[in-house]
Amino acid sequence: MIKKILFISITFLLISCNKEVKIESYTILNEKNRAILKDELLEDRFTNLLPKLMDKSGIDMWVVISREYNEDPVIKTMLPSTWLNARRRTIIVFYRNKEKNTLERLAVARYDIGKSIKSAWDKEKEPNQWKALVDIIKERNPDKIGLNFSEHFALADGLVKTDYEAFLNNLPENYKGKIVSAEKLAIQWIETRTEKEMKLFRDLVAITHNIIGEAFSSKTITTGKTTTNDIVWFLRQKVTDLGLETWFHPTIDVQRSKEKLKSHIESFSKAKKEVIIQPGDLLHCDFGITYIGLNTDCQQHAYVLKPDENDVPQFLKNAFKKGNRVQDILTSNMIDGRSGNQILAASLQQGKSEGLRPSIYTHPLGKYGHSAGTTIGMWDSQGGVPFNGDYPLERNTAYAIELNTTVYIKEWNKDIRIMLEEAGFYGEGTFEYVNDRQTSIKPIELK
Repeated sequence: MIKKILFISITFLLISCNKEVKIESYTILNEKNRAILKDELLEDRFTNLLPKLMDKSGIDMWVVISREYNEDPVIKTMLPSTWLNARRRTIIVFYRNKEKNTLERLAVARYDIGKSIKSAWDKEKEPNQWKALVDIIKERNPDKIGLNFSEHFALADGLVKTDYEAFLNNLPENYKGKIVSAEKLAIQWIETRTEKEMKLFRDLVAITHNIIGEAFSSKTITTGKTTTNDIVWFLRQKVTDLGLETWFHPTIDVQRSKEKLKSHIESFSKAKKEVIIQPGDLLHCDFGITYIGLNTDCQQHAYVLKPDENDVPQFLKNAFKKGNRVQDILTSNMIDGRSGNQILAASLQQGKSEGLRPSIYTHPLGKYGHSAGTTIGMWDSQGGVPFNGDYPLERNTAYAIELNTTVYIKEWNKDIRIMLEEAGFYGEGTFEYVNDRQTSIKPIELK
């Protein structure tokens, strides 16, 4: 009997793996179609984006070196759908000849890296991988050789000490002076979103919103019974059931009329206390998912209606508007060439001049949840973020517009915190939300 049940379960699983899942009007692709789309997006980036970025950085040869299970964060964004990890030591060489308008993509590896990068190493003819790499460099004689090392940007610092030393030991002396940090190139490769990626990203943000909508509903919540931890695990399970992934463990927290507002350090860095949800609770979530190489990050609010209430109280609606206002102030200050620290300072000054009590901690979003690009504050660095906050705002980049504002509620005789986070896109000099934003607290009817 056990064997029969197991067989049926496995059969069902195999059938399910080939199906595509619908959530509202959005389709979550099956594994095969995800692979096709991932490879199409990657080829588009290699063909239409990378040459421009290399020209902009002034680097005509980019050498990316990584070993299996210890991948450079950059190379993880370059692997095709059938490569879940690097293999052995994987070396990729991108050579840009601006005069001929060509970009060579060469793998100094035993294998082609998907269809986009062809193997340029015949181990039978040249057993030494490092010598094969040096031969490629000599033949092309680049002006600058970019390597992924960076003191301040972790995602651009993926070249490990062992590989760096081996590279230097094998590189002729006359080429060592050409080595430069590929920091800016690596950051812009990771942070820049293409038009094709944005189509996928818009759907992904909408799916994130839909999942939150289901979590914050009477379908999921029974007052006096459901706990904040129950909702956390509902989110995790829902993501798994849809064939998606979470890139961080979600959080659900509660603000109430008779409980003191938590400090920033309690809200952001300490474990959340499990609470049973009751009528009159102001709920807040922090939730993000991963799909086909992109990530979302979202914070929204809901309110559990009391038996005598038909809508969210007006005083909470007014408080929420102040959160939206801080968003507007921040995004209006996102201007070409400004650093994250400049945007932060201008936004905080403007918000405070309007009588608000804002805190801003917006970060790049995309290939990673906390991605490469300029950082606009951290919750514990409201005076600016050294180095990462000095990086300029670039076009065609995405951000988690993450912030809060503290509001005194007379009816509760206490402060509350409106905490918001939505995916935004800075395009050709203008800002837009990737798939709208929350503009009112979601009411949850009593169950």
